[in-house]
Parts: sequence; structure tokens; C-alpha cells
Amino acid sequence: MNDTPSTLKQIIGKTVKAIRLKQGLSQEDLAHECNVDRSYISMIEVGRNEPSITKIFELCRSLKVAPSDFIKMVEIEYNRGREQD
Repeated sequence: MNDTPSTLKQIIGKTVKAIRLKQGLSQEDLAHECNVDRSYISMIEVGRNEPSITKIFELCRSLKVAPSDFIKMVEIEYNRGREQD
């Protein structure tokens, strides 16, 4: 993977989206829980914004996922991508 930061942003976004959809939440619902605008959630999910560690903790709280579990999910996807390169 030549573009690691971009790749990580995309993986973080896809992970947030997958958890959100699994829980039946809209972007608006998640944004409301995290006190951010819906467009911010959208930008994270498409990999254009990278949430701070503080925001990751807020997202995890709202998604009812332990931050350590979230990071593990991101790590698994990242390693899958590296294996494919």
C-alpha cells in the first residue's frame, strides 16, 4: 500500500459505516449522538475526513463498540489489504 494514510482513512470510514448500518442507524442518528453535523459523518465514511482519537471514542460510544474492538477491526482490514498487495 503506497498511500497508507489515505488507505487508513478509507478503512476507518468503511468500518464506521458497516457498524452504523448493522445497527440500523442513519448518518443523521449517529451525527446527533456525536454532536456533529451529518456531513461530517458522511466525510468520515467516504474516507475524506479522519476522525481524531477523541472523536473515535465518541463514535464508538454512540455505536456501542469498545474503542479497542473498533481499532482491531480497522487493523484486520488494513492487514487484509496489505496481504493483497
